[in-house]
Amino acid sequence: MACTTNIYLSMNDFSHLDDKGRATMVNVSAKAVTTRTATARCIVSLPGAVLAKLSDGDIQTKKGAVFQTAVIAGIMAAKRTGELIPLCHPLGLEDCKIEMSFNGNDELLIDCTAVITAKTGVEMEALVGASVAALTVYDMCKALSHDIVIKETKLLEKTGGKNDFKRSE
Repeated sequence: MACTTNIYLSMNDFSHLDDKGRATMVNVSAKAVTTRTATARCIVSLPGAVLAKLSDGDIQTKKGAVFQTAVIAGIMAAKRTGELIPLCHPLGLEDCKIEMSFNGNDELLIDCTAVITAKTGVEMEALVGASVAALTVYDMCKALSHDIVIKETKLLEKTGGKNDFKRSE
């Protein structure tokens, strides 16, 4: 049985809809230029067959070093977010970093932090960067196991603009 909640939203609740309900890019011309940062995370569950190949902080495959390649792919994707998501503004990122670490549950944590000084935020760039890095890990390791699971993608925090946000875990 499905659980439903009645939530009533108006067209004004969605920044990417005009007053007639049509998709539109947000007009940021009146916004202040501020330094904006965002950090997003993907969690990738790696099975034993993949973890067994971990050596010196990376996994070497016939395609190359997995984590190094995923970092480059994530940064490249973050820089192209405006081309991938139709209503995102094209942004010239000033910084983008991808960091990878393991938690205690055989899970790879992929964090992407994007920075810009602009009139609009970089949440989508951080989310895309982390997501593509995770997809790259999957692509490069799928020959070892198809039991890899990209479990979760979420915004951890953002600063700059109208409201700051920090997820409490």
